[in-house]
Formats: sequence, C-alpha cells, structure tokens
Amino acid sequence: MSQWSRDEIEVALATYQAASKKAGQTGDWRDWADCFTEDATYVEHFFGTMIGRETIYEWIQSQMSEWPGSEMVEFPIEWHIIDEERGWVVCQIWNRMGDPGDGSDHREYNFSLLKYAGDGLWSYEEDIYNPNRFIEMLEGYEASKAALATETS
Repeated sequence: MSQWSRDEIEVALATYQAASKKAGQTGDWRDWADCFTEDATYVEHFFGTMIGRETIYEWIQSQMSEWPGSEMVEFPIEWHIIDEERGWVVCQIWNRMGDPGDGSDHREYNFSLLKYAGDGLWSYEEDIYNPNRFIEMLEGYEASKAALATETS
C-alpha cells in the first residue's frame, strides 16, 4: 500500500508543471526548485548530479538564463504514469523553444523520473534524453531565426 494517494501525487505533479510554466514565462526558477525537498537529488546526464534544493535552484537558474535555455519557454507534460506504490512518476516533457518569428514549432522531449516525498515535494528527478536530437532541434531553431534575419535585411 502506498504512503500517498494518487490524488496527492497528481496535485504535486500539477504544481510542478505550473511552476515550470511560470518559470518559462518569467525566467525565475525559484518556485520550480521549491517543488523539491531540501535534500533532493537531480540527475541530469549531460550536466551531472545536483544534491539539495539550493544547488538545484542555482544550477537551473543559471542554465535557463543563458542560451539555449533562455530560449526555452514551455515545458508541457504530454503524458505521465504514476506508480502509486513507490510514489514515482514517469513522464514525457517537451522542451519548447519560443517562436523564432515565423510561427514554426521547435521542441524536443525528455523522459523524467520523479520520486514523490510527500507534502507536495519531490525528492528526486532524473532526466533522460538524446542530446543529438536536442542539437538537431536547436540547429533548426537557429536556421529559422537566420532565415528571418536574411529576409528582413
């Protein structure tokens, strides 16, 4: 039997998603980082492992304040699966770039594993993705921006 109800985990996931949406709009990742426990672990296979809410915050705020993170404006969850016994969530998250000016959509996904710790907080996140696909997406985004710059000059 689970320590937490499915509804509680769903609410925590909705809060997490709302915080990432707000961060994408404002550039301020504090509310998102506050979705984690003080001693949370965040595993990002390209950047390494961060331990602790403040370390996670400092890392994400820095990464998302410079290119290409600063151009990512939305992180919608397309689907998720909840393992109620463990309190785990596996989800597919889109990393969507802003409109380069021509209305084109540039995005790539990652799979994330979130481990729920109770009280609306996550104790663990691990992001799994193909960096080559992110590079291809970013190249397409930059090509769209460059084509528009050429058209307007």
